[in-house]
Amino acid sequence: MASTSKKIGKSGKKLMSEDQEFQIMKLVLDKFLWLGFGVMAFGLYRIIFDVLEGIALMIVGIVVLLLFQVYKFWQ
Repeated sequence: MASTSKKIGKSGKKLMSEDQEFQIMKLVLDKFLWLGFGVMAFGLYRIIFDVLEGIALMIVGIVVLLLFQVYKFWQ
């Protein structure tokens, strides 16, 4: 049976590998990207009732998507 050594940091907590950190970061960023898309979709729905409010919500969704795309690009 092969034993796997776990890295333990100064605080006594187990450290994650780079792949584990990347997988968690992907999950978190994916949720924020869905949030941006959801805000844009809600903005599209709101355009039916109030054009300016709907456009403002779509712009907010676009900004959220762009912020997290830029964040993913720089890492």
